[in-house]
Amino acid sequence: MDANDVRRTWRDRSGEFSPEYYAYYGPNETSTSIRRHLERRVAKDATVLELGCGPGRHLAHLLTHGFENLHGIDINDDSFDVMADAYPELAAEGRFYADAIEDVVTEFDDGQFDATYSIETLQHIHPDDEWVFEDVARVTGDLLVTVENEGDERLPPSERGVNEHEYDFPLYYRDWERVFTEFGFVQVDVERGERDTLRVFERRTA
Repeated sequence: MDANDVRRTWRDRSGEFSPEYYAYYGPNETSTSIRRHLERRVAKDATVLELGCGPGRHLAHLLTHGFENLHGIDINDDSFDVMADAYPELAAEGRFYADAIEDVVTEFDDGQFDATYSIETLQHIHPDDEWVFEDVARVTGDLLVTVENEGDERLPPSERGVNEHEYDFPLYYRDWERVFTEFGFVQVDVERGERDTLRVFERRTA
């Protein structure tokens, strides 16, 4: 798949891993983990951005727990119709962008968001679009959290490559600590789950 094919896969997604699929399952343990790390490090009025927000199940969890300034990007337009039905308060109070991450973050100001997080989204960015990681770092003021599938941890990250066989879309395994420390962040926490690894980064200060 080239970069356009990958984006098209998610723009037109239905069935498994679609907005309806995620709304059905609702907030989960990852939602709780994200909230816990945000509560430790930013105020409830912090500007928070989710990359690949889908119908908003994680953002809805944050809203329920007092976070007030919520933003999300998702490439699939259906996400926001589903959000309006499943999480109407979030749909009314948040600000959302129906487009590819690559086409949105370049328009944001430096440090526009106090906290940015991604849950199984950056792992789908095609290698041709890896330039977007620098922009993700640029628009994040204080806190960045990644929750991504990093492949076989017995192998060094450089050898994990891409998984093109398990699903009908590729998973690109990356060394997220290396990626974001190169762009001015320092890793302050790691939690390894059964499938994903959660990494917490804070903006490096002089």
